[in-house]
Amino acid sequence: MKQERFAALHSDGWDELQRWLDLVDAKQRQTLRDPRANGFPAEYRRLCHHLALARARGYSREVTDRLQRMVQQGHRLLYRPPAPRWHRALMFLVAGFPRLVRAEWRCMAAAAALFLVPALGCLIALQFHPEWAHSLFGSAQLAEFEKMYDPSNAKIGRSSGTDLAMFGVYVMNNVSIAFRTFASGLVFGVGAVYVLGANGVIIGGVAGHLTQMGYGGPFWRFVVAHAAFELTALVIAGGAGLKLGLTLLAPGRRRRGPAMVAAGWVGAQLALGAFAMLVIAAAIEAFWSSVAGFPDSLKFGSAALLWLLVLWWLARGGMGMEAADGA
Repeated sequence: MKQERFAALHSDGWDELQRWLDLVDAKQRQTLRDPRANGFPAEYRRLCHHLALARARGYSREVTDRLQRMVQQGHRLLYRPPAPRWHRALMFLVAGFPRLVRAEWRCMAAAAALFLVPALGCLIALQFHPEWAHSLFGSAQLAEFEKMYDPSNAKIGRSSGTDLAMFGVYVMNNVSIAFRTFASGLVFGVGAVYVLGANGVIIGGVAGHLTQMGYGGPFWRFVVAHAAFELTALVIAGGAGLKLGLTLLAPGRRRRGPAMVAAGWVGAQLALGAFAMLVIAAAIEAFWSSVAGFPDSLKFGSAALLWLLVLWWLARGGMGMEAADGA
């Protein structure tokens, strides 16, 4: 085939591809969301074939140089080095994790109900029947709660320990609870149901008892900020555990083994994100929540911002970034 015929057949496609490649160089992230990005590998192979034909047939430098530049440009796009690990981890937390939470919203909603219903039930019930607190906790436990949230304390929420030491304690405690909540889902989901319900009763019971006896001020000032991350992470870990249990009970059209592997991978990612949230919660709890000297407006104002941040992140994080991440 003569050069003129070859160029006439393919020049429109080359022009269109060149414009797209230039656009990718200028605005890479936005352009990679274009559906055309998924078909680019095939276009790149076709372009390499055209270059090989042009060279084999001895076409002019005008044609071969143009194709060579486009091949090099496409090669840089197709084989660009992967993002560093820290960037991938950050993108998972910013975008991948909230997308995964939204994708599993049914399990998350069930986990939230299993935790919130007993928590609110205990909180309200103890305002009318304070004696029920002795059915939930021993006398020594109630005395310890009252000591931790005594309004006269310089530090609230704890009776000893430095901020740094308590940060380590909170991390270990929070992560262990979340891990038990997630892993207990393997017992056909019953374990996750129990752990979520039990934590709801304990947290609601403590809140109800302290509020009823007049220590509600220090208690709510202590928990309201870090609860945005801590309680949300507990619910997410519980939702991941419920997904494992439900998949074990009803794998659907897939065989139970492959279905459990897929559910385990999803659950592990959810648990990983929840653990990251718990580390943030522990830092807030150790270095901010325990400070008694801050005014209520600052405590509750900052807590409101944290709750809005967490809810917005889980509701909107990663929207519209699927194509870019997958390219």
